[in-house]
Amino acid sequence: MKPMSGIRVLDLATFIAAPFAASIMGEFGAEVIKIEHPEGGDPMRCFGTPTDQPDMTLAWLSEARNKHSVTLDLKSQAGAATFKELVRRSDVVAENFRPGTLEKWGLGWDVLSEINPSLVLLRISGYGQDGPYRERPGFARIAHAVGGLTHLAGLPGGPPVTPGSTSLADYVSGLFGAVGVLMALRVAEQTGHGQVIDVALYESIFRVLDEIAPLYDKFGVVREPEGLSTRNACPHGHFACADGKWVAIACTSDRMWDRLARNVLKRPDLADSHPHTADRLHDRELIDGVVERFARSLVITDVVNRCIEGDVPCAPINTIADIFDDPHFAARGTLARVADAVLGELVVPNVVPKLSQTPGEIDSLGPPLGDWNQHVVDRLLKSDDEVRVPGEKTRRKD
Repeated sequence: MKPMSGIRVLDLATFIAAPFAASIMGEFGAEVIKIEHPEGGDPMRCFGTPTDQPDMTLAWLSEARNKHSVTLDLKSQAGAATFKELVRRSDVVAENFRPGTLEKWGLGWDVLSEINPSLVLLRISGYGQDGPYRERPGFARIAHAVGGLTHLAGLPGGPPVTPGSTSLADYVSGLFGAVGVLMALRVAEQTGHGQVIDVALYESIFRVLDEIAPLYDKFGVVREPEGLSTRNACPHGHFACADGKWVAIACTSDRMWDRLARNVLKRPDLADSHPHTADRLHDRELIDGVVERFARSLVITDVVNRCIEGDVPCAPINTIADIFDDPHFAARGTLARVADAVLGELVVPNVVPKLSQTPGEIDSLGPPLGDWNQHVVDRLLKSDDEVRVPGEKTRRKD
């Protein structure tokens, strides 16, 4: 038994956020049915690097893992009827349409909860289900901008830049969504009543920006881009090495700084003259300058090894090629090699988190469009009524 065994999730969503939440649940045993439009399916199928299989990019294969696809046109009478029957037999629905879309199709919360009172509905959107911006379209890049992250990204005085993955808000929102579903399912088990989980992309980003809200509220300080370092600790940033590669060094406490100054930099005088974070922040240029000269005097392996020997947090800034060669990634199984019936083996990020007794796993990569149409008709929708799944012939259910 896996933690989510016995839970059925209907994934109506497109393009990363809510689908990511559904993927996490699928990794831990939930049966995830991906509901896609018969014409083209989820746009994620065409996002990223294409393969020799139509509408199955590498991004799709990785992110739509552990799901099966059913094609339904929810705007049609037949598609909506089939979906309602699936809702009756499911535990979770995940969607990230613009607010009001399900209601426009006659599939809002009032309808779904009447069909299944214990249903949990995960709704992820750019700005949330209410508020003056609720109907605006939103994507991760927009959420980064509105939520305050983009303003912080880049070098001081330079233009705002993309903070890492352009889809960071989608993944963070998917995580918050999955946590919300787990809590709501626990309530449903105890009370028999489901509920709606409302996640806004911009709020997920804003939530992880540490102290910028109380800092502004208390002192009126608008944090600006910090470039290679941070305003909260010193030395704490990225440093170039003699071979042109870069390392990250993070001294977030006075004890770490003491070890770095005495054991690595061989500068006990700085340990004595700048023992506290406030001292080092006041003389940031001096402290960072010493660390910069140290890093530039050695190749990256020597910088990292000396810091490790001195018990100072330090790591190389890896490319994906470095990651594939990293023995720790290999030992932890962070890279999962999964077999696909058509494409052969493909490496994707492995399941997170690791559970000691009931671990998750990747059973399959992103499915072909409509691969479970017949299964849904023949196995899941059991009654004497006929149900037509678009793309399939009308069949009588067992």
